[in-house]
Amino acid sequence: MPVRRVLRILSIALITAGLVILSDVGLTLAWQEPVSSIYGSIKQGQAADSLDQLEESFPSEADVRALDRVHGIGAKTRLLAESLAERVETGQGIGRISIPSIDVDIVVVQGTDASSLRRGPGHYPETAFPGEGKTIGIAGHRTTYLAPFRQIDQIDVGDDILIDMPYAAFTYKVTKTDIVDPSDVGIVEDVGYEQVVLTACHPLYSAAQRYAVFGRLESVSLFAPTGRRWLDP
Repeated sequence: MPVRRVLRILSIALITAGLVILSDVGLTLAWQEPVSSIYGSIKQGQAADSLDQLEESFPSEADVRALDRVHGIGAKTRLLAESLAERVETGQGIGRISIPSIDVDIVVVQGTDASSLRRGPGHYPETAFPGEGKTIGIAGHRTTYLAPFRQIDQIDVGDDILIDMPYAAFTYKVTKTDIVDPSDVGIVEDVGYEQVVLTACHPLYSAAQRYAVFGRLESVSLFAPTGRRWLDP
């Protein structure tokens, strides 16, 4: 094969490879990393399936009987939250988070290890479940695996964060945002009232810091054991 033709073929191959790389970078900058997005969609589907199974089996008959021994929506949700927290496994879908201001609606999984976060936002296992009256920590990616918290820095004070668990629906009102060091675990410590703390790497494409959003519990609606009807407080 003539040298000139070989060079032409090589040039075309290099140009094509360059365009593919630029396209991938462009998609990542504009939206999220495309390859991990496909994988994340599959894993998010698995998380949704496991959440459906959880909703079919929880609360159990024993949980329902236990509800008769406590009074008030706060006590009932706390009992169910503590019961569910003892049963879930790492990577399992445990609820759904919605943030209308940044168009997020996605299943939350248990755990913040690398494998769990590929499925969706992950609940810090060392923090409480919604309804326990303490701090709930949830972490999520910004550029890979569906990038659920990509626009976390666009959440404003006063915005709603909605968390739908198998036993109740919770509304949190954003009270503040902050940029912290990755080692600052104090942001998910209990503060004497129920709050949710969302975290993600900051800035985009860097793990140098963490962007944190804090939301205080505003309202709770308790689900009935079957049919996901509403229970009276």
